[in-house]
Amino acid sequence: MRTIIVGSRQSQLALTQTNHVIDALNKICQTHNIKAQFEVKKIVTKGDKILDVTLSKVGGKGLFVKEIEQAMLDKEIDIAVHSMKDMPSELPEGLTIGAVSKREDVRDCIVTRDHTPLSELPKGAVIGTSSLRRASQIKNFRSDFEIKFIRGNIGTRINKLNEGEYDAIVLATAGLNRVGWQDKITEFLSTDLCIPAVGQGALGIECRNDDEFILKLLSYYNDDKTAKTVRAERAFLATLDGSCQIPVAAYAILENVEQNDDILLNGLVGSPDGQNVIKDKIVGRDPEQLGVQLAQTLIDRGANRILEEVRGDH
Repeated sequence: MRTIIVGSRQSQLALTQTNHVIDALNKICQTHNIKAQFEVKKIVTKGDKILDVTLSKVGGKGLFVKEIEQAMLDKEIDIAVHSMKDMPSELPEGLTIGAVSKREDVRDCIVTRDHTPLSELPKGAVIGTSSLRRASQIKNFRSDFEIKFIRGNIGTRINKLNEGEYDAIVLATAGLNRVGWQDKITEFLSTDLCIPAVGQGALGIECRNDDEFILKLLSYYNDDKTAKTVRAERAFLATLDGSCQIPVAAYAILENVEQNDDILLNGLVGSPDGQNVIKDKIVGRDPEQLGVQLAQTLIDRGANRILEEVRGDH
């Protein structure tokens, strides 16, 4: 019987996601007669400690995963459950994403005190988000909005909204769904209005790339269709040398689900003030090639200039 140590951040959402995966892996172990049991080890990351500045100013890459990855390399833990949108485009040597979960709802959503939809909020309304990607697209939708950064877990953010600091906050629908707070959602934002973050709605299970026992176990959990679309999105992000804290968005879907063939990839790079937004889409079959190709198209149209300005500001 192998004891598998699962690293997790301490937030309610992180622990909910981790326990959800452990439940699924336990069922897989029973089905395939795999002798394993699971223990959770809570780990505090840099992103959890620094709550008084925007994520983009802390240094974007791996804010919520670096300490967890180090624990894995040190063999203090065996696997970790991450929100794929928190994962940098490059992983440390020796680690791999052993499985990607079936994707939850990818959309962002709006939460307001009185259930007023985004388009009906008053002029100059204060919108809370810690994401430059969301800020860019929402300001592009309505330039009169004031974007005010907000940090903390879901409950903390909703409390700040209820206390009147914000007229609305933007959150990932998947997170609210996973903690059972769907009733707090005022409005879902279409993926046309707000293209999601790379990997949004999917969980990534990270492990050491030489741990054959774990890799075999995770292969039963992996959702091939989600993994394929997320690979296209991550190739797009990697080509732009991106982290989860720059105004880059990408969302891929399988157009022919039965044959698992064509991938439609939407991508965006935008200035945080929403005044300069470059987006395009592409269809193809090779996930990595698609991501690189679409990123290059946006670079040719000036995406790098936007990203250099953002990095210069932060």
